[in-house]
Amino acid sequence: MIEDILKYNKEFVEKKAYEPYLTSKYPDKKLAILTCMDTRLTELLPAALGIKNGDAKIIKNAGGVITHPYGSVMRSLLVGILELGVEEIMVIGHTDCGVQGMDGHHMLEELVERGVSQEHINVIKSTGTDLEKWLGGFESVEQSVKDTVYALKHHPLMPAGIKITGFIMDSVTGGLEAVEEKK
Repeated sequence: MIEDILKYNKEFVEKKAYEPYLTSKYPDKKLAILTCMDTRLTELLPAALGIKNGDAKIIKNAGGVITHPYGSVMRSLLVGILELGVEEIMVIGHTDCGVQGMDGHHMLEELVERGVSQEHINVIKSTGTDLEKWLGGFESVEQSVKDTVYALKHHPLMPAGIKITGFIMDSVTGGLEAVEEKK
């Protein structure tokens, strides 16, 4: 598969097929989107939002969540705000999310089955890291979006004046539904 990608990439560059995608690093709409890495959203999300290359910073991970208050998601959002001019953040969960109902304990068992040393897992746990929680999912997409929006709005490093809103996208139609803020 990677060989096919590299072959395609070489032709892409040689034909200058990149030219329609040229833009600056600054998001034209001053927007950052935190969303899920689900493959159904790769093209659907930008198309459903009417955004094109250069309009927004899109940060994706499993579930579109913040797993650590000082992890890569929060860092990326702060870089977007402080260095790239982001003024608004959309948190977009989606229907039929694979992270919903994920079992962290089961995932740890699967890691061991795939050759990860139980000793390594025990060492990580001994540092106070709750691996089951870290690997686990959420029960409700709506609640997950509410929790993420709340965490962003109340983060001690979040600058004042940043608009943060939450939505759930239908992973078939691309329809958006606003999620009421957690009080």
